[in-house]
Amino acid sequence: MEFKRSIVITGGAGFIGSHVVRLFVNKYPEYKIINLDKLTYAGNLANLKDIESAPNYRFVKMDICDFEAFYQLMQDEHIDGIIHLAAESHVDRSIKDPFTFARTNVMGTLSLLQAAKLYWESLPERYEGKRFYHISTDEVYGALELTHPEGKANDFSAHEVYGDDFFVETTKYNPHSPYSASKASSDHFVRAFHDTYGMPTVVTNCSNNYGPYQFPEKLIPLFINNIRHRKPLPVYGKGENVRDWLYVEDHARAIDLIFHEGKVAETYNIGGFNEWKNIDIIKVVINTVDRLLGRKEGEDMDLITYVTDRAGHDLRYAIDSRKLKAELGWEPCLQFEEGIEKTVKWYLENQEWMDNITSGEYEKYYEEMYADR
Repeated sequence: MEFKRSIVITGGAGFIGSHVVRLFVNKYPEYKIINLDKLTYAGNLANLKDIESAPNYRFVKMDICDFEAFYQLMQDEHIDGIIHLAAESHVDRSIKDPFTFARTNVMGTLSLLQAAKLYWESLPERYEGKRFYHISTDEVYGALELTHPEGKANDFSAHEVYGDDFFVETTKYNPHSPYSASKASSDHFVRAFHDTYGMPTVVTNCSNNYGPYQFPEKLIPLFINNIRHRKPLPVYGKGENVRDWLYVEDHARAIDLIFHEGKVAETYNIGGFNEWKNIDIIKVVINTVDRLLGRKEGEDMDLITYVTDRAGHDLRYAIDSRKLKAELGWEPCLQFEEGIEKTVKWYLENQEWMDNITSGEYEKYYEEMYADR
């Protein structure tokens, strides 16, 4: 079968990546979708069992730092689009092992960029019809002040906000963790390849995602699983840190739209205008899990355990995604109340998926992480 386009999605076996791969495979049967993933601890092909036999889908196990292998793949598959999601992303892990984050997030991105550059420049049409789309994070911007501790209504939606400032596309970079520093560096390399070589690039910075298939080192799936098994819920500091939450399928829709219609060399912020203090979202998760398990709502509040705050823990992130709405018409579809209900139900109904991931090694990792907190 001859395909209209050949697109590589890196990190496609991970949380956000698997949702993007599924969307593209199902929505664009005329595209060949190549899921490239190293299958580290957070990559799981079980996330994509429903589309693994699709005629327009191929999985390739590869390290994005392997320049020669990726360059060969570019040539063999005639790749004209790259959606780059592969990254080490857990802040706690970056604090313990910054070298791995620099290798994967910085050198891995550079490897992809250089391979794409060499292949696309070898073609008669060069960069025409090509695109390198790099997915980044709001954490590169640093932190915002929490000036309204109790939250207040804002001009964008009915949701509460906790400050007067928001991250916009021109906000100065100010990363505070090895993770965010590595992502900031990769962002700069992507933009440099446009400015230096004319590569058609686009960068997006997104807020916290939640939803099905998220690796349970992240707050929401970790706590759902711990509540189910009545294990402690370790909360950093007083739980006052504020994050903007976006349902993962809304992010996947944004990626689809930006890949096809976003302007070359532009940056787009993707957020939900949905700010929550960590302690408040934890209480919502506890209430939801308890109710769905037939327990008395809130009976597991005593599982909350306050631990020493994370080093360099940013106080507040909040994304202003009005540019994306104004230029491309995107906005979140799912209200948070509906999204968290769907998310909790999914994890409770897919305990086998969770059990296959939460190995003894994973449990040991968390015991060590919180031993001195």
